[in-house]
Amino acid sequence: MEYSQKRELLIKLEGQLAVYDERLSFAELGVYEPHFDFTDSQAYKTTIEAVRQQQKDMVSLKTATRCPTNWTVDGSRSKGETMINRQTRLTMRAFNNECEAAIANARWNNVNAMEKRIVNAANQINKANESMQLVISDQYVALKLKELHLTHEYRERLKLEKDERAELARAEREEKKLLAEAEEAEKEERKFQQMLDKAKAEAGVDEKRISDLEAALAEAHARSERARAMAEMTKSGYVYIISNIGSFGEDVVKIGLTRRLDPDDRVRELGDASVPFSFDTHAMIYSDEAPALEAALHREFSDKRVNASNMRKEFFRVSLNDVEEAVRKLSPNATFFRDREAQEWHETMSRRNQALLDLQKPSDSFPENI
Repeated sequence: MEYSQKRELLIKLEGQLAVYDERLSFAELGVYEPHFDFTDSQAYKTTIEAVRQQQKDMVSLKTATRCPTNWTVDGSRSKGETMINRQTRLTMRAFNNECEAAIANARWNNVNAMEKRIVNAANQINKANESMQLVISDQYVALKLKELHLTHEYRERLKLEKDERAELARAEREEKKLLAEAEEAEKEERKFQQMLDKAKAEAGVDEKRISDLEAALAEAHARSERARAMAEMTKSGYVYIISNIGSFGEDVVKIGLTRRLDPDDRVRELGDASVPFSFDTHAMIYSDEAPALEAALHREFSDKRVNASNMRKEFFRVSLNDVEEAVRKLSPNATFFRDREAQEWHETMSRRNQALLDLQKPSDSFPENI
């Protein structure tokens, strides 16, 4: 066999293997494009059940396969029909089992391979039945492919809905905390008002004490007003821009939104246990239309997303200069800080460098002669 023929055979065998190798990278088989646009998992589930019922109906009506020849065995059409029925049952069992395995094993990185696996199974079985002219209906194969696509997208939708529930729960926790903070701020304002009223009513008024209490009351009132406004205005909040050079590198930022009265709580929460270093804050922008501002910033860097699949992962690979320019354009009055303190990361790097220097130092002592 010539080299070119061997090469061609190798490529063909590798292509066939790709259909059954679940570990293959999606890059080798193409990115899966959704076939349906249902907005919830229940719609997928209902459609999957309908497709399966269509398959059962085709099997019951004997339209899942075709055999145009009226076979006879020993001159008997009845025996010929029995032979075809038996072969049809074997054919359907083999094809359905192959489809079930493909659908069960379909993942984000191999669903295109599983599609080819189903088509390949139909072709192989049809080839084996060629002498009987028994073939699996194209419509039945199409229904199996539809079930594959629906099932895969249903699983992906379930993951998405799980993430959405987690985000909703986080937002509800922030909402409750905001209401609690508003009540606490009002309580603090009432306390200072009572203290001021009491101080004014006492004999021998202390002007400095009165002045201090009035200043404290004004501050408490402002905090109370802001807390109540944020609790009542569902679109108000803070858009934050943070980075974590130790965890993600130099040109990666997170652009998110929080409605907490103290927005730094959210930044501290993000830097708690999920990443090895704390975040640096470059901007904390209060806005009555915070979701719109956040969305506008996200659009500015839509092609720079670190995760292009999950839109709730709000990390972007972009320089601070570009982010600052976008902030200046969308929120001109916002303050932006380019500096990265990154204390923990700098201290860690310093210790590592020192350790390397210590290792490179020549030893002052020599081993004693034995």
